[in-house]
Amino acid sequence: MAFLVLGANSVSGYTVKNSLRFNSGSSDYLNRTPASNGNQRTWTYSCWFKYSELTNSASNTLFFIANGSTIEGGIRIVGSSGAGDYNKINFYFYDSAYIINNFTTTQLFRDPSAWYHLVLAVDTTQATSTNRVKFYINGSQVTAFDTTGYPTQNADTRVNTTVPHYIGTQVNQRYFGGYMSEVYMIDGTALTPSSFGETDTDTGIWKPKAYTGTYGTNGFYLKFANSASLGTDSSGNGNTFTVNNLTSVDQTTDTPTNNFCTINSVAVNTANIPTMTDGNLTALSTTGSDAALLGTIAIGSGKWYYEAKCISGTLGDRVLKLGWANPDKSPQNQFQASIVYRNSDGNKYIDNSGSAYGATYTDGDIIGVALDISGGTVTFYKNGTTQGTITISGALDDGTFYIPYGDIGNTDKVTFNFGNPPYSANSYTDSAGFGNFSYQPPANYFALCTKNLAQYG
Repeated sequence: MAFLVLGANSVSGYTVKNSLRFNSGSSDYLNRTPASNGNQRTWTYSCWFKYSELTNSASNTLFFIANGSTIEGGIRIVGSSGAGDYNKINFYFYDSAYIINNFTTTQLFRDPSAWYHLVLAVDTTQATSTNRVKFYINGSQVTAFDTTGYPTQNADTRVNTTVPHYIGTQVNQRYFGGYMSEVYMIDGTALTPSSFGETDTDTGIWKPKAYTGTYGTNGFYLKFANSASLGTDSSGNGNTFTVNNLTSVDQTTDTPTNNFCTINSVAVNTANIPTMTDGNLTALSTTGSDAALLGTIAIGSGKWYYEAKCISGTLGDRVLKLGWANPDKSPQNQFQASIVYRNSDGNKYIDNSGSAYGATYTDGDIIGVALDISGGTVTFYKNGTTQGTITISGALDDGTFYIPYGDIGNTDKVTFNFGNPPYSANSYTDSAGFGNFSYQPPANYFALCTKNLAQYG
């Protein structure tokens, strides 16, 4: 099993401090209605996103414009009933005559660990039709589309007009689930990705850089730096968005320059696919069968720490196990190469062999999990109190990848905190200053994020 974590980059250079986590189940979105018209022919929309709800039935809306029930246009990651063709990006907009300009990529976007950079540049004044709309992902122009509909020359779009503009919803439906960061509207200029990003010389990965240009009348820059006012426009224009159903805990440090681990929504056993929410940090089992959950970040050396909060459940036998697993040695729906701590009896299980260990745990308890790969030890904590250090062999002997692991069943619900919790924690950081934990991680153990991987992995 191979793991590719996009969005990792060198620890130097421009740092993005925050993103905003959207949960579709709580109908999270931002909205703003411009007070006056801007440039309807020439504009650029740029944002970074990491989305978590990879389904074939819903559309994750990034940006949308609508006047009441009248659709004006938007950018969405679309679902489809067709086999294998969901998770494409669709963008479209109407001109002043309500002629639709519609595009759908042939490319699929299905990596829940990845931060993607999207740029849509429109300039209808161009003489050549294909120069009027340009779309880029991670610095490269996308030219292959299932559908295309280039606007006529000098057509006025409905973008930058005095109708509601939305981020995260298609007008009370098709809500976005995941993370957004570095959201820009440039009113009056069609730009290339080089205005917002660059290739990291050490890794070859596309990464953000500071934008230094102008914004125009309705331009804005959302960097989500103020947890008390998440819709604040940092462009200087004062084009602040209204916040709907988002709170301060939705401000995160999972960003394109420091990508945090989440649960991998495409790496669960197919017998029981749990409901994933909170940016793939909360899992709810609904079928009565066990579900094995794996993280998006794999490690092969170093010392690592995460926490998990028990929310609800029947708390019966085999309801919840937390720990680490080696998927190279064990299929994701088995428990052969793992080190776990079970809630119902407090036992530890090493390679599926159980023995007495610590206290039982239940709703509201927070379990800390510390792994020292080179030392061959795992320590579990219940509400900050160690349950004892386990020296192990077998599960850690000959594998390469060890990733966070959870086994939930019945109606159990658990939220994972890899340093970026969707609940109020106590602001304890790891030894590198990263993360937001409920309890102090042990010294020289680190949160699962790409900056720590670059330094300590």
